[in-house]
Amino acid sequence: MSTKEKIEEELDVAELESNQNEIVLYNDEVNTFDHVINTLVYACEHTPEQAEQCSLIVHYKGKCTVKTGSYDELEPRCSMLLDAGLSAELV
Repeated sequence: MSTKEKIEEELDVAELESNQNEIVLYNDEVNTFDHVINTLVYACEHTPEQAEQCSLIVHYKGKCTVKTGSYDELEPRCSMLLDAGLSAELV
């Protein structure tokens, strides 16, 4: 593989990664840890451990990216989080 091909390949990978959207979950003073964890398991298909870690990050840092992917994949998941009373945004 030539240097030119390697650079072009790296650019292609960077372009693919930049097209990813994110669901960002924000901290609030309303929802319990159990509710947030259960909702992340249901809506984002997290493992219980992953959901617990995200809930702790949200609690201490104020926000956490909980899922990445295409807009079409994430939009219904973000809607489920919002319908459950969580503060989330699709960016």
